[in-house]
Amino acid sequence: MKFQRITMNPDQMDGLPCIRGLRIPVATVIDMVAAGLTPHDILDAYPDLEAADIQEALQFAAAAVRERQLPLVS
Repeated sequence: MKFQRITMNPDQMDGLPCIRGLRIPVATVIDMVAAGLTPHDILDAYPDLEAADIQEALQFAAAAVRERQLPLVS
């Protein structure tokens, strides 16, 4: 899957995946969703974001998890 709204620049935010070249890491958006914030809440907090940015951040996170095994406590 190709992500058009996710960018990685080694000279910005230490190369973390960000939304559209903004200084808003994908992880920040995912953390907000995980904390129970609604898309409306997230867009209020980050007016430069668009609803499609949140959706693609979720898709990016899902793809990242599929690509590696994460240690789970048993």
